[in-house]
Amino acid sequence: MYQPASHASCILSGLISPHLPHSSYSSLCLFLQGWVTDMHPPSRQDYVSISFAGQGSEGYNNSKQWRRQSCWRKWNQLSRLQRSLIIFVLILLLICGIASYPAVTEHLNETSRLEAVQAAFRHAWKGYKNFAWGHDELRPLSKSYSEWFGLGLTLIDALDTMWILGLKEEFEEAKAWVATELTFNKNVDVNLFESTIRILGGLLSTHHLTGDTMFLDKAKDIGSRLMSAFNTPSKIPYSDVNIGKGTAHPPRWTSDSTVAEVTSIQLEFRELARLTQEPHYQDAVAEVMKQVHKLDGKLDGLVPMFINTNNGQFTHQGIYTLGARADSYYEYLLKQWIQGGKKENQLLEDYLQAIEGVKKNLLQKSSPNGLTFVGELSHGQFSPKMDHLVCFLPGTLALGAHNGLPADHMDLAKQLMETCYQMYVQMETGLSPEIVHFNMHQGSTRDIDVKLADRHNLLRPETVESLFYLYRFTKDRKYQDWGYEIFQNFNKYTKVSSGGYTSINNVRDPDYPSPRDKMESFFLGETLKYLYLLFSDDPNLISLDQYVFNTEAHPLPIWPSTA
Repeated sequence: MYQPASHASCILSGLISPHLPHSSYSSLCLFLQGWVTDMHPPSRQDYVSISFAGQGSEGYNNSKQWRRQSCWRKWNQLSRLQRSLIIFVLILLLICGIASYPAVTEHLNETSRLEAVQAAFRHAWKGYKNFAWGHDELRPLSKSYSEWFGLGLTLIDALDTMWILGLKEEFEEAKAWVATELTFNKNVDVNLFESTIRILGGLLSTHHLTGDTMFLDKAKDIGSRLMSAFNTPSKIPYSDVNIGKGTAHPPRWTSDSTVAEVTSIQLEFRELARLTQEPHYQDAVAEVMKQVHKLDGKLDGLVPMFINTNNGQFTHQGIYTLGARADSYYEYLLKQWIQGGKKENQLLEDYLQAIEGVKKNLLQKSSPNGLTFVGELSHGQFSPKMDHLVCFLPGTLALGAHNGLPADHMDLAKQLMETCYQMYVQMETGLSPEIVHFNMHQGSTRDIDVKLADRHNLLRPETVESLFYLYRFTKDRKYQDWGYEIFQNFNKYTKVSSGGYTSINNVRDPDYPSPRDKMESFFLGETLKYLYLLFSDDPNLISLDQYVFNTEAHPLPIWPSTA
């Protein structure tokens, strides 16, 4: 008997089933059959259909032709309304397919970029494992290693990166080394700041991500050994600690410490105090912040670069920068406030005042393209010099705006982010130098100049770090694209075929960038981690409402509210 609903189903099965999930297709056909059947109730059977099987290929071809004619005949037997409905459904499906195409391609794009970062990490790890296992840093060209503290810096710095990237096999072999080989009972001098942010921070972060108390035990060990640095007349810590002897001292040439170093260890020691319930860790670093807060010698919240460990006063006053020796002081003002649940108003006030000081004293625009940049001030004289290190600032400003600080902080973050990107784009290798100088004179042909001594690139993370924050908070995909350009240029100019990546001496020479034969631990600890997080569209992959990153990209938890 003639069944219009079956005919409609026949038409749909040939036209839409390849484009729909099975469940959606079934639902649509059931709906359509029900609708058409309601319009055409079954009639009595008034004919008998008889078919004969064909023989061989001729029968097969005749059968295909008969099916085509049958479907066409059934289509013609449908009413105009039914045909219109089917055409409408097909057009609707086509529109939905077109609309979903960008989402599909974006997902594929995200997956391929994430896998590319995983591949880069594995390549770097291959070099480290083969030529530098258990040592501080890989020298990829000479297939050897260099030691700084003799504590496996690269391995510890990379632990939480491997966990976040889902590289479980690599993580397990590194964990086994930490459990069985890592010892801090060594007669060796370490830098308080570097060992705090890389080793203590890395162990605390990995403990939180994995729940494994072995990492916390190691963190307690190194943390307790570093405390002798605070035994100074002023309570401002010495820069160097012998972790075997439990003694500390300033550098041989001065009794000063750098301001950034003594004010960028707080996140780690505060967290160690919380986990161990031993408040002396937090008391020691809080005392430093308390003293710096009340010191004379600031300019609108901006601090000098050095502080004396004997009298606790700023030295070499009159020089203000957001680059080396001062940079992370400003970062940790904001991040301590966030870590502690936004309750420590003194930290917030110092941060807000400092940002206003930057705007007032250090912010300028270049010529000819008007790039906003952060320069330096030396005894009242402005210098258009900007370290790549300053490129942490867009991310920090964006983080503050996300946490309720003035909206113009985000506006400034976007302007500075563009500038940091241009520090890459305007170089022949597409990689930023360590230091740039901006042109401010009318008639300049290019915004950025680079001195010969400043043309090196150390695989630093600050720009991709800020790109990560800007993308997380704005969802503007241009920041992902900028990061992918930078990542591709790292692969093009710094990748070593036998394993690892190397810093380079000359970002202006794409033919011979002059490799330096060193892979800094922060390339695995920070740069690749931030690239992976930048390319991920999962806001809960290290949520910025649950974690705060230390200055070595090790995420530490924001403290739960006790109020």
